[in-house]
Order: sequence, then structure tokens, then C-alpha cells
Amino acid sequence: MRNMICAVAVRKTPALVLILASSAAAVGGQEGRDGPPRKITNSVGMTFIRIDPGSFQMDLGSRPSGSIGRVREVKLRKGFYLQTTEVTQTQWQAVMGTNRSHFKGPDLPVEMVSWNLVQEFLGKLNAREKGPPRGANIPAQTERPGYRLPAGVEWEYACRAGAQDPNDAPGSGTVWWAANSGSKTHPVAQSEPNAWGFYDMRGNVSEWVSDWSSSKWDPPVRVWGDGNRNDYRYVRGGSCASRTLLTPDSHFEWLGFRCARNL
Repeated sequence: MRNMICAVAVRKTPALVLILASSAAAVGGQEGRDGPPRKITNSVGMTFIRIDPGSFQMDLGSRPSGSIGRVREVKLRKGFYLQTTEVTQTQWQAVMGTNRSHFKGPDLPVEMVSWNLVQEFLGKLNAREKGPPRGANIPAQTERPGYRLPAGVEWEYACRAGAQDPNDAPGSGTVWWAANSGSKTHPVAQSEPNAWGFYDMRGNVSEWVSDWSSSKWDPPVRVWGDGNRNDYRYVRGGSCASRTLLTPDSHFEWLGFRCARNL
């Protein structure tokens, strides 16, 4: 299994303002808050934790090796749900009917899935999940639940779980990577979760996010939107909280994803 290098791609454009305007939900002191439940599980067995709006200082990259990069406050205006684990092969097969993973196992993260194929999975999952997920004490939904990939800033906010550095987040010390994985993936939720209850944010497989860039060296030009068919797509996680760019048809045995969900 590939050992992701902890390095951020060089950015050439000026400062980038990242402000989210999604319809989603969350963690971080939400226990006593009114509104959607903290944790939900859908019919495929995917469990999600609510993440409430908040902000953090994000390193935008564009730094010489070994120096401190540009930092900007990122504000998440609305909450969202994020899956507690990477999508498993059982969950993928329940929706798609096939399993193309290199390492086979029902509780292993699905891999060998391109960004484009993940979009097909999300479309089928949204069509399937029309009612409220199990555990959700909310009225029946009249709209599709809005399963999607998380934006990169949503992913990093959840990975940090309140920590200043995503690599120093609680639970960061127990990760599957090249030195201890045996060059293979491992069942999800076997390592220590971070402070907000998310597993394998920094280990096991790397994860697709929704961000895209028209150049391999530019920062994300949009947080929301589909981009062009051949634009590069961002990947997060792996053995660190790095950012990597790949073409949307890329698929590897070390690359999977987890779902986000609108409220």
C-alpha cells in the first residue's frame, strides 16, 4: 500500500478565501444543541456524526520546503454530517452490486475507485436513500438526503477535531501506514478514533474530496461545483493529512473515500 508523502503541493496564486455554504450538520459541543441528531445510520450501514459550524486556521501551502506556509482562517458557515469511517466494500457493493477493490474483505475500505466512479456511487446512494436514516428523529424527507464527497476544508476540520495541527489531532498516533500496515489495507474502525469520533482520517487509504483545480499546482478554484471533466481532483489523508492532486479517472489500491451528507 502506498505511503502518502506528507507534503502540500506548491501554490502559485494569491491568497484564497474559503467560505462554505453547504446544507449539512456536526460535532464540537453539539450534544446539548437542538436540531438534527448527533449520530445517524442509513440503510446501507453507513454511520454519520454531525459537525456544527466553526472555524480554524488552515495552511494554504505555497511554502518552501521546511518553512511555514500561508495561513488563513476558514469559516464553515453551515454544519454537515460526515461518515465515521471510510466507505467499506460491503457498503459499496450494496449500492453498486460489484467490488473492484484490490484487497478483498467486507470491512476493508473500498479502493480502486476513481473520482468519477465515486460520483456514480453517490448518485445511486442518493436515489436509494429517500427517507430519514435510522436513528434520525426527524420528519420524513421530501428531498434526497444529499450524500456527497466532503469539501477539503470540511475534511480537514473533522480531521483536526479541535487541534491546531491535523497531524497532532487526538488519535493521530494510531494510524495504518507503510511502516505498520504490512503493505495492505485494514478493516475500518480498528484504530483509535479522533476526539470527534472519526476513524482513519490519517491512515489506511487516502480519500477523495470534492475540491478540484484546473492546474496541478493551483489551489482549489472552487469549494463547490463539478469543475471540468479533466480537472485535477484533491485527495486527503493517507499516512498524514497532506493534500494531493490526481486526475478524476485515477484509481489505486491505496485510494478510497468517505461520504458527507447534507442536513
